[in-house]
Amino acid sequence: MRSIRPRPLLALVSTALASAAAGLALLAPLGPAPASAADVDPLRYVALGDSYSAATGVLPLDPTAPPECLRSLRNYPHVLAGQLDADLVDVSCGAAETSHFTASQYPGVAPQLDALTAVEGVDLVTMTIGGNDSNVFVGAIASCGAAGLSTAGTGSPCKDRYGNEFVRTIRRVTYPSLVHALTDVQAAAPDAQVAIIGYPWIMPRTGGCFPQMPVAEGDVPYLRTLQRVLNDAVSRAAAATGATFVDMGVISDGHDACQPVGTRWVEPVVLGTNPVIVHPNATGERKMANQARRTLGLS
Repeated sequence: MRSIRPRPLLALVSTALASAAAGLALLAPLGPAPASAADVDPLRYVALGDSYSAATGVLPLDPTAPPECLRSLRNYPHVLAGQLDADLVDVSCGAAETSHFTASQYPGVAPQLDALTAVEGVDLVTMTIGGNDSNVFVGAIASCGAAGLSTAGTGSPCKDRYGNEFVRTIRRVTYPSLVHALTDVQAAAPDAQVAIIGYPWIMPRTGGCFPQMPVAEGDVPYLRTLQRVLNDAVSRAAAATGATFVDMGVISDGHDACQPVGTRWVEPVVLGTNPVIVHPNATGERKMANQARRTLGLS
């Protein structure tokens, strides 16, 4: 059979490429080639926390979560994990308290800290927690709502009735519980970066939006102060245990539950878009994820 000889031009090109390849081989470093992005292990991320971590009320629900937890696939842990291309283990659960880090919240639902021992080499832990402890914060919102309805939104019936009771409970009970919980997290994941995200503003500075948020006008600054005390307790607990506090105060100002759709990050009691009231919407969860990433310096 007659062989096919290459054209002269192709032969010259082949020879030139071969010579160039040989030259590059001589210039190549003797050590191993740097690892590509695909060769780098993904961030091992465990998410703990309550309904603000779980995004209770935001659809769609996470089909892998216990039904009682009402965890969303659009919560800030899922958003953050997507931004970081991280391996996420999410055990956040609606209505969780700090005690549920070491005790079962519901039958068949493991203590949240079990996730930290189940994942080898945890790199990042996030949570929002403390608002349900002693029923103090969620209880205050419910109590002030009921009081506001009783006066048709006038006066300050909640402040008049409860005074400093809620603030004292946060300082005397919630704060030490937060310190204990964060200490347990650090012990279970000693090499991880631990962050606790504060609660975004629920009420505006003044005025309110009765009956959309059924809080009497005079109780609006009262609830605002209570939330400031709670977030301060979270911040101080983080500082006491070496965790990172992710402050939502400044960036969530003006995005409270009294603002219109598209501006608010937390849904109101009346005319909201989520089936679970007074909780962050999908926008709020995304903003929490963004703030956590910026504060932690993660790319």
